[in-house]
Amino acid sequence: MEDPELEAIRAKKLRERLAAAAPKPATPAWRGPVFLTDATFDAEVRKPGLLLIDFWAEWCGPCHRVAPILEEIAKVRAGRLRLGKLNVDESPQTPARFQIESIPTMLLFKDGKFVDGLVGALPRPQIEAFVDRWT
Repeated sequence: MEDPELEAIRAKKLRERLAAAAPKPATPAWRGPVFLTDATFDAEVRKPGLLLIDFWAEWCGPCHRVAPILEEIAKVRAGRLRLGKLNVDESPQTPARFQIESIPTMLLFKDGKFVDGLVGALPRPQIEAFVDRWT
């Protein structure tokens, strides 16, 4: 007859090996931002989930400074947050509709509804706190 303590150790080791070999739940891969236009804006906003839209322009220095921060925030929250980018020079109707007068401006939509917004190239912790209020 086997030693009960030895059997318990073997059973524990077997459980550990099985747990280590079990497939891990897949986290959604970051696919990069969704580039929006006046024509695609409404359809993208209507999709379920949280969408942060960055209103920017090529000539805007602060927009270029905040862009990698927004991408990192969205990458870390892949599956919970999508990032959209709308160039205000190429698609002026949508910014006018939301009365955007300064860029960068970030608008947050949840399940198709506008929920909040930020203006300016803000520090990462402030943008993360803003997003996390809605996740």
